[in-house]
Amino acid sequence: MSAAVETTDWTTIQRVILPSADQPDTVSLYADAGSASGIRLRENDELARTPKLPEDKLQMFSSGSQQAHFEDLLTRHSMRVRSGEQISFGTYFNAFPASYWRRWTSVRDIRLVVRTTGTGTVTVYKSNARGSVQRVDGVHVDGDSTSVFELSLKPFGDGGWYWFDLAASADGLVLESGQWETAATDAPKGQVTLEITTMNKPDFCLNNARILSENPDVLETVKEILIVDQGTQKVEDQPGFAAVRDALGGKLRIINQANLGGSGGFARGMYEAVENGSDYALLLDDDIVVEPESIVRLVTFADHCRKPTIVGGHMFDLYNRSVLHTFGEVVDPFRIVPALPHADMETRHDFSVANLRQTPWLHRRVDVDYNGWWMCLIPTAVIKEIGLSLPLFIKWDDAEYGLRAREAGFATVSMPGAAVWHVSWIDKDDLVGWQAYFHARNRLITTLIHSPYPKGGRVLRESFQSDVKHLVSMQYFTEHGHIEALRDLLKGPEDLHQVLGTKLPEINALKSHYPDAQLKDDVDDFPAPKIGRGPMGGTVVGLPSKKQLIPWGIKTVARQLIKAPGPESAERPQGYLAHRDNRWYRVAHYDSVVVSNAEGTGASWYQRDPKKLKAMLTETTRLHAQLFREWDKLARQYRSAVAEISSFDAWKKTFEANTKDGD
Repeated sequence: MSAAVETTDWTTIQRVILPSADQPDTVSLYADAGSASGIRLRENDELARTPKLPEDKLQMFSSGSQQAHFEDLLTRHSMRVRSGEQISFGTYFNAFPASYWRRWTSVRDIRLVVRTTGTGTVTVYKSNARGSVQRVDGVHVDGDSTSVFELSLKPFGDGGWYWFDLAASADGLVLESGQWETAATDAPKGQVTLEITTMNKPDFCLNNARILSENPDVLETVKEILIVDQGTQKVEDQPGFAAVRDALGGKLRIINQANLGGSGGFARGMYEAVENGSDYALLLDDDIVVEPESIVRLVTFADHCRKPTIVGGHMFDLYNRSVLHTFGEVVDPFRIVPALPHADMETRHDFSVANLRQTPWLHRRVDVDYNGWWMCLIPTAVIKEIGLSLPLFIKWDDAEYGLRAREAGFATVSMPGAAVWHVSWIDKDDLVGWQAYFHARNRLITTLIHSPYPKGGRVLRESFQSDVKHLVSMQYFTEHGHIEALRDLLKGPEDLHQVLGTKLPEINALKSHYPDAQLKDDVDDFPAPKIGRGPMGGTVVGLPSKKQLIPWGIKTVARQLIKAPGPESAERPQGYLAHRDNRWYRVAHYDSVVVSNAEGTGASWYQRDPKKLKAMLTETTRLHAQLFREWDKLARQYRSAVAEISSFDAWKKTFEANTKDGD
């Protein structure tokens, strides 16, 4: 610990924060009760190298300590430690991610400043990339105290965090504030345009604008808050909008434009950030709750990066707020599959079950390919060099942009300690229905542009396999979207801007032709299933083994092509399947079945149709064969078109044609 003699100017790079009064279920992300080490696994334990599935992990260990008392949180920056108790700030939002600052910035020395009132101890700890906890320093405090610790970032090449713990003596201890600092520089602090793209989620947008208005210190870095409203339920029409707008002091601007999807909305945010002279564009989803301090942390980190760097925040589950979706995402180059966790990570980690100190894999630094645009800070210098988003409407725009930036020499960092709460993927299934068109087309576009492998590696094979699965599952509307995606892909990139606002209505217009696309609220809205045990005598059907898969697929497709559905299948379903049981290898045995959707809001009636199966299977086979033959030519076309279709001029024309109300 150093004496509090100032010989250097210091600037704050991270502050201790605590949850707001309306989020008691997030305390474990900010503060932990108990000893410094909690339950630690041995360094040679296999779990440290091979993360387990959540269901396995739940059986292995629990948090082993009491949660910090919510009533002891005094403000967003201060809390009380009760007599004889210990509180650790080795948590997601309050530990200092030393390895990320070590890797991406020029900062090598920092200091921790902790201000307390009362009697107790302040102890500083660090970890390494293996998750080993190591004591660094400590001091006894009494009365009004300021403890200053000088710390080095040099040992954090592969991973590790800093944090501090408080222990209260008989009279108790109060944390007044805590912050991590580094030597100040003359470089100006960056300004950010914070942009939210929304489609009929005005309540979420207004709530986040209200959160920002209640945190004026966060707004110091915000040049403009921009809401690109593409829906029919307008944010401006919400009760309380005027009060929030006034509280933001003229920083809020609404742009009303036609529905150009996420890519159209986020491209507008990038465009406006460059136009208004911002240093960064911060892209946010609409169905989120933001931790406002994250904005300051992203901008501060980006300001200190050695070169322009995309800096993203993590995503927690909005309906299970201690659960982290992923810690870092990569794209498999052979399969071009996004949203994959890094190989050393696990999905859906619950910090209320195992805190940061108890989870070795969380201590290794994760280098990512891209960050989801639920929260992603992009320097305008990057935008000026590589352009805006591709006009993809939805899906793959964030992954493609991250890959494009990397090829141009710009890294992406998923920054611990910066996050939003977002509707979980568990409550969605965007691989079926109208979104399937965009998934299929945009994955192939991304592959054509970025795949390093001949013919796109395994993507074409997986694309065809996916079509067969949808067909044997009686998901004919979804398959229609896949076929349209292949047809449009083969046309080349020239029409991507032109169809940006028209393709979704075209797809939705097809729903009336397909029973599997028509959603009803209640199961009772369908005829009652015929009494009986359904196909396969009621036996639960499992996934065929790799050895059985091809013979099974040939047999199943042949049966569905040749054998006519049962005479009653069009009048009454054979049964009902919950969404979690809606698997292609199970549904393929039915002629007629009612299936619920992922959100739990309704169900659809799947009905087998050999004519549709034959026609669609023939067409997707033909299109995939054509795509295979023309792959190299198409790859050259799409790669050469990227600069034009992502350019400011191209997007400006699209915005002008689709902007409303004179904006």
